[in-house]
Amino acid sequence: MSGLDRARRVVVKVGSALVAGAGGGSADAAWLAAFAADAARLRARGQQVLVVSSGSIALGRRRLGLGRRALTIPEKQAAAAAGQSGLMRAWEEAFEPHGLAVAQVLLTRDDTEVRRRWLNGRATLETLLDLGVIPVINENDTVVTEEIRYGDNDRLAARVAQMIGADVLVLLSDIDGLYTADPRREPDARHLARIERLTAEIEAMAGGANAGAGVGTGGMATKLAAARIAQSAGCATVITLGTRPAPLKAVEEGERSTVIEPATTPAAAYKAWIAGSLAPGGALIVDEGAAQALGRGKSLLAAGVRRVEGRFGKGDAVVIRDEAGREVGRGLSRYDAADAERVCGLKSDAIEAVLGYTAGPLIHVDDLALADRAKA
Repeated sequence: MSGLDRARRVVVKVGSALVAGAGGGSADAAWLAAFAADAARLRARGQQVLVVSSGSIALGRRRLGLGRRALTIPEKQAAAAAGQSGLMRAWEEAFEPHGLAVAQVLLTRDDTEVRRRWLNGRATLETLLDLGVIPVINENDTVVTEEIRYGDNDRLAARVAQMIGADVLVLLSDIDGLYTADPRREPDARHLARIERLTAEIEAMAGGANAGAGVGTGGMATKLAAARIAQSAGCATVITLGTRPAPLKAVEEGERSTVIEPATTPAAAYKAWIAGSLAPGGALIVDEGAAQALGRGKSLLAAGVRRVEGRFGKGDAVVIRDEAGREVGRGLSRYDAADAERVCGLKSDAIEAVLGYTAGPLIHVDDLALADRAKA
C-alpha cells in the first residue's frame, strides 16, 4: 500500500514531458484536465494537495522561437519568463471546472536552505492550503543561476515536502517505478514494488532508467536522490507512471509503482532537525510557569520570557532555558532578538502596540523540540 489514501498532505511532482508533451510547444490540456480531476478527488475527501510543476522553459522556448537546440542560461531564463504565464494559465484552466483555485509559488534553493526564507515560504504554503488553494510550485528559473539552483524539480518537490511536512511525495515518471536495471534495455529486469532503505545497491539500479523523455532534466537517479530527502523527513515517496490519465487513482487501486518508505514521521523528523541539526543563535530564559506549559505541549508566549540572550534573526534556532540554567528545549524564533527583547514579559494582545505587528508566540509549538527534562 502506498499510504496515499490516508495522507493528510500530498506533494505531486509533474515533469515537463507530461505538462507540455513530447513536442513541448503547448500545454497538454487533456492530460492536465484528467490529472486535475484526479487531484480534486483527493481534495474532496479532505486531503491537501500541492503540485510541483515543470514546463515553463518547454512552453516558453517555442514562443520565443528558440527551437530544439541547447539553450544558454540567459536563454533558459528568458524562456522560463515567457512560458511561466502559459504554464499557470494551463493549470488554472485545468482546476477551474472543479471550483479549485491555484496559486503560483516560485522558489529558489535559498528559499528552502536559509531558515528565515524557509519560515516565510512555509507560512505562505500553509496559508494557501488553509484557504483551500492548490499551490503550483516551480523553480524560479528567471533569476536562478547554476550555483543556486536545485537542478531538477524532483529535488525541489522533496524540499517542498520536507518544508510543509507532507506524508507522501508522488513523482510522476515515464516509467512505472524502479527496476533492477533499465527495462527498455534489459527485458528481464525486475520491478521493485517497495523499498525500505536506499542502499548503494538500490541507487546503482537507477542509472538511465528514466532518460527516455525528450524534454526535462530529471531521471531515475534524481528521483532516488529526492526520495532520500523525503525519507529523512518522514515522507513516503511513490514513483509511478505519469502518462495514465488518473495516476493518483491508479496508485490507490494497486497499479504498479515503487513505494520508498519513510524513516520516521514528518513531525518527529522536523523536531529532530531542530533539536540536533541547528546551532542556536541565542537563548530565551523563561519562568517556571512557561517551562511547565511547554512540557504540556504549549507554545512559548512572550509573557513567560524573562530575558533574551544573544543576537539572532527571525527563523533562527534558539535554546530555551529556565531560570536555573537548565535547558527546556530548542525552537525557531518568530521574532529577531531585538524585537524579542522588546516584548518579553508582555501579554500577547500587547505585542502589536509595541512592535506594530504580531507574529504570534515567540516560538510556536510546531517549531519546538523539548529537552528530555521538559518531556518528563
